[in-house]
Amino acid sequence: MLSKIEALLARIEGFNSTNPAEIEDFRVKILGRKGELNDILEDFKKVAPEQKRELGQKINLVKTAATSRINTLKEMAAEAAQAPAAAIGDMTRPGSEDGIGSRHPISLVRREIVDIFSRLGYTVAEGPEMEDDWHVFSALNFPPEHPARDMQDTFFIEKNPDILLRTHTSSIQVRTMEHQKPPIRVICPGRVFRNEAISYRAHCIFHQIEGLYIDEGVSFADLKQSLLYFAKELFGESAKIRMRPSYFPFTEPSAEVDVSCNLCGGKGCNVCKGTGWLEIMGCGMVDPNVLESNGIDSTKYSGFAFGMGVERIAMLKFGVKDLRLYFENDVRFLHQFDSVL
Repeated sequence: MLSKIEALLARIEGFNSTNPAEIEDFRVKILGRKGELNDILEDFKKVAPEQKRELGQKINLVKTAATSRINTLKEMAAEAAQAPAAAIGDMTRPGSEDGIGSRHPISLVRREIVDIFSRLGYTVAEGPEMEDDWHVFSALNFPPEHPARDMQDTFFIEKNPDILLRTHTSSIQVRTMEHQKPPIRVICPGRVFRNEAISYRAHCIFHQIEGLYIDEGVSFADLKQSLLYFAKELFGESAKIRMRPSYFPFTEPSAEVDVSCNLCGGKGCNVCKGTGWLEIMGCGMVDPNVLESNGIDSTKYSGFAFGMGVERIAMLKFGVKDLRLYFENDVRFLHQFDSVL
């Protein structure tokens, strides 16, 4: 596989053209959905874990080199096309109006989610993307060597194994509990990182929004009604949710939350795997051990927490069936959201 990657990198570096059609054809062959890089990413899933770090870095290098080379050639082609016109152009002609940009679909959905929960009294809390073990794992009831740590394939900083890229925005909840006494009602948006194979349903970089509510007398019924309100506000009054028992080290009891798939109307599609439902978040009642670890009296206070992936929500809301589109910066895709405020 390494020789295949290196051969593709050599082809990218050796490609040269000022013909826009040839450049676009090259882009599709390399970076398109059925391109050579996508074939390599499919083979990457079968690679042994000890080889993933080296091969993953090589794959990222190929994608960066391809994107850079294609953009450079496109600029050169545009300059070559404009040069004759500039020599004979009419300098008295009015200039053309520059197009107005728009927000990225991830930003649109993030803002809408935050707005919905702000109406329920939640405030926004933020924290660093590079975290320590305590805030990402230990304070959330992940003891050292606990098998639950393997639920998230983590990017560690080699020079200091105690420092890592956060795998969830739950670390912001920990920082909030450390510095704020109940009642606590916060929403925690941010970018997170996990060492996962890239596909139409997963990526090594994605965005989460987590929520935390701690007060006296908070119950699971409060959690369920809050999430049902959220689903109907975001997807429409006809939206339904279902909750399935699950396990998370920091909540007990825990549940996975599914929302009815509006891409297929509940009939079943490749995104919902034919079930008519799409998993959008995990949730549960905050484990008393977590409260005590963060200096909160678990005999007096209770609370719930939830967390969702913004990309998955955006897939449902905008009918996007491949979340890799969010990261490719293809203006043809992004222009579809120009009219969304």
